[in-house]
Amino acid sequence: MAIIKTKIGRRSFIQSVGLAGGGLVLGVNWFASCKADANSIKALPKNWYNFNGYLKIGENGIVTIMSPNPEIGQNVKTAMPMIVAEELDIDWNDVIVEQANLDTSLYKGQIAGGSQSIRASWEPLRMAGATAKEMLKQAAAKSWNVPVEELTTASGKIIHEKSGKSEGYGSFASEASKIAVPAEVKLKEPSAYTIIGKSKKNVDGQKIITGQPLFGLDYKSEGMLYAMIVHPPAFGLSLKEADFTEVKKMPGIKDAFLIDSYTDPAKKQWCDVSAFDKLAVVVGDSTWKVMKAKKMITGSFEPIGDSSIKVPFFGSEMEIITPAGLENSEDHTKKMAAPKQKTKVLRKDGNPQEAFKNAAFVLERSYSCPFLAHSPMEPMNFYADVNDERAILVGPIQTPEFMETTASERLGLPKEKIDIQLTRMGGGFGRRLYGHFLTEAAVISQKLKAPVKLVYTREDDMTNGVYRPAYYATYRAAFDANKNLIGFHVNGGGIPESPLVENRFPAGCVEHYLAEEWEIPSNITVGAFRAPRSNFIAGAEQSFLDEVAEYMGKDPIDFRLELFERSKTNPVGTNNDYDADRYAGVLKMVREKAGWGTDKPGVHRGVSAYYCHDSYVAHIFDVVMNEGKPIIQKVTTAVDCGIVVNPDAAANMSEGAVIDAVGHAMYSAITFKDGKPLQSNFNGYRLIRHGEAPKDIETHFVQSEISPTGMGEPSGPPAIGALANALYKATGKRFYHQPFEEEIKILG
Repeated sequence: MAIIKTKIGRRSFIQSVGLAGGGLVLGVNWFASCKADANSIKALPKNWYNFNGYLKIGENGIVTIMSPNPEIGQNVKTAMPMIVAEELDIDWNDVIVEQANLDTSLYKGQIAGGSQSIRASWEPLRMAGATAKEMLKQAAAKSWNVPVEELTTASGKIIHEKSGKSEGYGSFASEASKIAVPAEVKLKEPSAYTIIGKSKKNVDGQKIITGQPLFGLDYKSEGMLYAMIVHPPAFGLSLKEADFTEVKKMPGIKDAFLIDSYTDPAKKQWCDVSAFDKLAVVVGDSTWKVMKAKKMITGSFEPIGDSSIKVPFFGSEMEIITPAGLENSEDHTKKMAAPKQKTKVLRKDGNPQEAFKNAAFVLERSYSCPFLAHSPMEPMNFYADVNDERAILVGPIQTPEFMETTASERLGLPKEKIDIQLTRMGGGFGRRLYGHFLTEAAVISQKLKAPVKLVYTREDDMTNGVYRPAYYATYRAAFDANKNLIGFHVNGGGIPESPLVENRFPAGCVEHYLAEEWEIPSNITVGAFRAPRSNFIAGAEQSFLDEVAEYMGKDPIDFRLELFERSKTNPVGTNNDYDADRYAGVLKMVREKAGWGTDKPGVHRGVSAYYCHDSYVAHIFDVVMNEGKPIIQKVTTAVDCGIVVNPDAAANMSEGAVIDAVGHAMYSAITFKDGKPLQSNFNGYRLIRHGEAPKDIETHFVQSEISPTGMGEPSGPPAIGALANALYKATGKRFYHQPFEEEIKILG
């Protein structure tokens, strides 16, 4: 049993302990949670105070946990309270969770991104539950006049076996509130878990399927108006002026005007990515009337000039270069494929130049992918009610803490006057990290002095950025006369950023290794897409490694395992960012679970493995051909993400990531002509369809006692490589350029 000193992180997670309406209220920082099914919990306590960021125990033993972290579909509202409930030893059916609003005095890191929620909160969540339990035990020991060491807990009860006494937590909540927070508490060993590792249903599931108001689009208030925006038709243009004469005459339209959502670009944050700061706005009493009116707005536009700003980025500084001009996808392709003169060396082991010069054979392949739109089911939206005294902002945002700073700066109000309330998000996985739509709603409301709901149409969302960058990478492998791998070189970049992570596999496995990158600035706005950078580079890397293995005459899994063995026994370099044993472990598991090496008539198999967000994932894809079209018959997956808190939810995230990755790799692309996106809705932007998804996905988790690592993103990147490798086996053709569907069409 682990013993942890609460005083180490006391200020960061224990805010206060106090008596509130007959219940113990324990302030906790850094956790989010869920609400149990109302039909399965006891009646609510008669009295308790509902404070943000507090673990509350009522007089009848009910526990409420506030959920500070945004919920974007990753199901942290179920997994995180499971962790608290585990250490608290409370019955899962007695847990209630409420979504907390932004409160930087109580919470740190109110963000949904980077697969961080469980990983970053693991220890504080456990400490919160264990601390409350210890205080309750001390209160019971005092009441019963017995040594606290003789007490045990189970399912929300304190038990003294010698006397046969047993009472619920609620009986001691009042006295426990008067006890000082213990200097240290004992945490459970994984072998003692009764909640963690056992699947629990999504606590919002019933509300979602019955259409209860959870999402930003659901939020309404009395007297609320609806707003929509009109932005320039192309990247590289700025709105100059607009004619609202006819629009203002239309029924139900209250006003139409221009706004500058950001008046000082130099004060932007990393999350304030916006392609168009000057916008035309139309406001009315219904979305339908406003949608019709916005089509009547005519505007004039002017070219932007070159610009460059530096914005703070998690303790460092990031430069955003925006060149003038109207860009075209054809030009992008030519620029990325051309020889790169200004490359930056990220890592160099041995003497790769000499290795390639003396090689008996050099294998070289290039890979590319296009810009992608996030296209979440729920378009961008935000509610704002701003006056001279305060701002109430409600909606789906992944970065509320950062956007509070922006709202304060733009509205001219102190942060304590900004109230950001969080709703559940209808998808995004990165799109809602960038909150320009929150700022736009706030500026519109401030101008009107009225509550406003800003709603993007699908076309607004898809043509406004923020896209996954376009990437390009060239891999080279050098071999001696005996087909031994002696050199490895990757040169990668993109528009406008590079996808390379130089210290990842196969760095550390090859004696002579070189990683170089380059970037091409663009005025097309980009941002994080599910598993940023990895969502391209993993597929390219794993596809190339399969070709390397084929040239060497080796089984692709055996070849990878040989490389990992080299990195363990005789590693090259010292900055390799992966654990070779865990990496090899998922490959061995997926090989066993899928029955790799067993031929199945008509079934073509591809394998891939990748490490990102501190987790390891391997896939084997089984593909069959039907009338010239590939059908993904089955995906077998092995995941090492440390302790799995909620297995069903983790499997759902992994399966969703696989389908997401397959769909984008096969079908999706945003292309440009004179700065204008050529895809503006789902009739042009191709997404995966139900019939194209894998018919079966079988997910296996490595049993581990390592603290949880990322789960929302790691399963996506290796899926692209496994798909490409299976398609090669099925068609005899290697797939280098996404979307793969275009290359399949060429095959006929």
